[in-house]
Amino acid sequence: MQKYQSVKKIGDGTYGCVYLAKNKDNGDKVAIKMMKKQYKSWDECLNLREVKSLRKMKHPNVVKLKEIVREHNYLYFVFECMKENLYEMIKKRTKPFPESATRNITYQVLQGLAYMHKNGE
Repeated sequence: MQKYQSVKKIGDGTYGCVYLAKNKDNGDKVAIKMMKKQYKSWDECLNLREVKSLRKMKHPNVVKLKEIVREHNYLYFVFECMKENLYEMIKKRTKPFPESATRNITYQVLQGLAYMHKNGE
């Protein structure tokens, strides 16, 4: 994790915390999910369903996993950084979305979901 500099914590859940970080080499922003559970071996990490699923996902409507890192028995998922998520978009709006935006958002969500189901996830 030496190549990333943490900028701020952007989320906390049952299984992990998500941080906004910057790649020290090229300045790219990434989202890093640090799993709360410790993992004793790399094999244990690779057998996680989440790892198996994320490694296969390559679709424009599914967030891209850039790399997986295990350091000091902690597991980190490095994702592309999105400007915002759907929850944030809905929360910050001041008026209802226009019908065209609602259709577009719904279409994108369903395309990503269909891809995941088609690929056995």
